[in-house]
Amino acid sequence: MDQRNLSARQFGDNAANYLNSPVHAQGADLERLQALAQRLRPQRALDLGCGAGHAAFALARGGVPSLIAYDPSAPMLAAVEREAAARGHAQIATRRGAAEQLPFEDASIDLVVTRYSAHHWPSVPTAVTQMVRVLRPGGTLVVIDVVAPESALLDTTLQTLELLRDSSHVRDYRASEWRSMLSAPGLSYVGSEQWKLALDFDSWVRRIATPARRIDALRAVLEDLPAEAREYFSVAADGSFSSDALWIEATKSA
Repeated sequence: MDQRNLSARQFGDNAANYLNSPVHAQGADLERLQALAQRLRPQRALDLGCGAGHAAFALARGGVPSLIAYDPSAPMLAAVEREAAARGHAQIATRRGAAEQLPFEDASIDLVVTRYSAHHWPSVPTAVTQMVRVLRPGGTLVVIDVVAPESALLDTTLQTLELLRDSSHVRDYRASEWRSMLSAPGLSYVGSEQWKLALDFDSWVRRIATPARRIDALRAVLEDLPAEAREYFSVAADGSFSSDALWIEATKSA
């Protein structure tokens, strides 16, 4: 099974977990998305790699009249449809597909948002090219994701933990890598903000149904981390730790 299908299957099998996950369903970044929608007043927005749809729901609360929740997982999209109906967000439509292949016309979308998804994409640069293509001139792109530290040791530590927990993981990019990727032709970097994301170990592995042998490996890695990594990630006795999360924003050149 290739990486894209592996990711779609794993998340589809656990769609309800992501709908109800506090890490995904809550956060100041969702309030910020709602406020951004209220300020920019986009007519059409895309939640790319929507998962359980929390970014789309925030944009709907912000008054966006037309929203597309886009994801490779059919069960995830079914969960979005059910929850959107329950919340009265009739403006949300779903579409299935990969981030690197967007079936939308050029310059047809005012706002593209992706939240906690890009670290699963096989080719982020290709996806960025697609996002630029579908954005209208002056449109806004927002990426929210876990990011790796700039330190090589800490970067390797995080990727190891992520891959052991979820075999569909590709890469948590560094903030500097995101700034570089969002300096692509046609984009203008606006700014970014970083914060700590607390991850409870038990719910972190339960959410994606990590196999027991991988959980054992995770605990062994966490116990044997060098002091500087344990300190940076605030590793607790039960294996809970903190990652860095990033909001990075760009606009398409007019």
